[in-house]
Amino acid sequence: MTARTVDQLDTDVVICGSGVAGLATACALGRLGLDVVLVEKRRQQPHIAKGEVLQPGSLRILQGWEVLHRLESRQAVRLNRLVAREADGDELATMDFGTLGGNRSWMLSHDYSTILECTGEALGETVRLRRGVLANELIRDAGGRVAGVRVSEGGREYEIRARLVVAADGMSSRLRRMAGMSADPVAYGHRLLSFELADVPVAPDEVSAYVTRRGLVMIYPLPHERTRVYVQVAPDELRRADAARLEHWCAELVADVPALAPFAHLFKEALDRRQLLQVWRYRALSLVRPGIALVGEAAHGVHPLTAQGMNTAIGDAHTLAVHLAGTAPGATAAVDEALRGYENERLSRIRDIHVMSHNAARMMTSTSRVGRMLGRRLLSGTGRSARLRYLTTFNMSGLGMRPLTGFDRLVQLGVLPDPKARSFVPSH
Repeated sequence: MTARTVDQLDTDVVICGSGVAGLATACALGRLGLDVVLVEKRRQQPHIAKGEVLQPGSLRILQGWEVLHRLESRQAVRLNRLVAREADGDELATMDFGTLGGNRSWMLSHDYSTILECTGEALGETVRLRRGVLANELIRDAGGRVAGVRVSEGGREYEIRARLVVAADGMSSRLRRMAGMSADPVAYGHRLLSFELADVPVAPDEVSAYVTRRGLVMIYPLPHERTRVYVQVAPDELRRADAARLEHWCAELVADVPALAPFAHLFKEALDRRQLLQVWRYRALSLVRPGIALVGEAAHGVHPLTAQGMNTAIGDAHTLAVHLAGTAPGATAAVDEALRGYENERLSRIRDIHVMSHNAARMMTSTSRVGRMLGRRLLSGTGRSARLRYLTTFNMSGLGMRPLTGFDRLVQLGVLPDPKARSFVPSH
C-alpha cells in the first residue's frame, strides 16, 4: 500500500513487526473488527530456514483464521510423528501425534515465507500493512501510558496514535526496551547448520531427531520433494572453510551419522545454500505495560528442536485476541485490564514451554560422553512407557501442558517402574 503524506495516523492497534507473530496478531485482531496498522521496517521478507513446522494446536487456530486451507492448497506436508533416533537410525522414542485423537492430530511443514504469505492473505479489510516503516519511539500520554509510536518512512517522520501497541519486533526488540521490559537472551554453546536438500522423492512423514557424537541432527520433509536438515556445529567449526574442507566435512558427517548415507550426494549439492543459525533461549519476565503488549520473539525464544517458537507466537496472538474480544477500543482502562489477563495466562504457559524445550535440547545436543549417555537413557525410558510418550507428545502439540513430575523423571531414568507403561490408554 502506498503511504499517504500525513503527520499522524489514528488507529485502534499498531503492530510493529510482520514476522509470524505480527501477522498472526494482525489476523487475530482484525477478525475482531479492530482497525489495525501493521508496520515492518523491511521492504521484503528474506528467506530464512526457520519456523517451518506447525503443531496441532496451531492448526486449530489457523483453521479459525482461514489460513490452514491456504497452506494445504500449497501442498503443506503432513507429519505424523517426531522420532528420536540413534545415529544409525535405530528408534529411541516415538511421539505419535495420532494418539492425541480429535481432528488434525498431526503437524504440517512448509516454508516460513509461505506460512507468512498465507497468513497475510487472511488479513481482514480493517488491517493495513505498511512496509519500509521503522518504529523509532514510543508515544506516551500525560499519564505515562503508551499511546502509539513515532515512525520514519521514506525520509519523513510521523506518529501512529493507537489505543494498543503490539511489539512483534523480534529478539532484540526496541519497543520492549523502550517500554521498560527486559529479556536476557542466552546463547547455546552450539549453532545449527541448515541444509535444504532438493529432489528427495520419498520421505517419511516424521521429524527425525538423531542423537550423535557431534550433537543433534534433525530432518523433516518440505513440499515439492525437498528435505530440511539441521546439523549441530560448534560456533567456529566451519569458519573460513574452503570448498575442499566443506566436502570433507560432509563426508565426516555421513560417517558419524550412517542414517544420512542416502543423502550424502545431496549435501554437497546444497553446500552453497547452507545457512548458519545461532540458537538462543530467553523469556521476558513481563509481557505488558499499560498500552503495550509483547508477542512472539519479542517475548520469548527457545531451542528449535521441539518446534515451539513459531507455534508459541501463534498462541500469543490467539490469546491476546481472546482477552481483547468485546473490549471497546477507546476504553483504555478496559484494554489494559485485557492485557493483564493476557499476561496472566501466557506467562505460565511460556515458562512451561521454555523449560520443556530446554530440557529436550539438553538431552539431544550434549556432545560429552556422560551427557549423551544420560540423554539416551531418558529418551529410552520415555520410549518404553506409553504414558510418558503420550504426555510428551501432548506437551509438544500446543494443545496444553502437563509438565513432567519428579516421578516421571525417575521412570525415564529407569530408577522406578511405570505401573502404566503398558496399560495406559489416553483419554481424549
